[in-house]
Amino acid sequence: MKCPFCSSDDTRVVNSRPSDEGAAIRRRRECNACHRRFTTYERAQFEALMVRKRSGRREVFDPDKLVAKLRIACNKRPVSEKQLRAFAYAFEDEVSLPEISSEEIGRRTLALLKHLDDVAYIRFLSVYRDFESVERFIEEIRQLSGERGATTQPSLEDIAVEKLQKLRRD
Repeated sequence: MKCPFCSSDDTRVVNSRPSDEGAAIRRRRECNACHRRFTTYERAQFEALMVRKRSGRREVFDPDKLVAKLRIACNKRPVSEKQLRAFAYAFEDEVSLPEISSEEIGRRTLALLKHLDDVAYIRFLSVYRDFESVERFIEEIRQLSGERGATTQPSLEDIAVEKLQKLRRD
């Protein structure tokens, strides 16, 4: 271990004990060159969950990246930051395989959003499936409205059709 003060490689362990309820080892070290003391922590490092992209490239799963995308979809929606973080950070623990496809992450994220908020679901779906037209939005909204059943409030389909008609008038 290098000394953080003089960068010497010649250090020794003075004291060692468990820390963080046994999850880490705390080591008190002393540099033999400058005689200054410092503390290090040793923790177990687990194999990171890898994400296989559509292009075939692989990268380490980053829950913060997923939270950022969820925030965009849930912007100004009644979905709490706590719900988004809980999903993203529990994701890695739920997956028992060492590698997962980005498509599977997308499917699981869509399932969560469909349960939490219809608008956030449609927003995320539009990017995930790369919608190229307003008609594609309307088609997905019709499917979602059909799954939800009849309500007394205007349906998402009615709102979308109204907005489409307004856009065409303008």
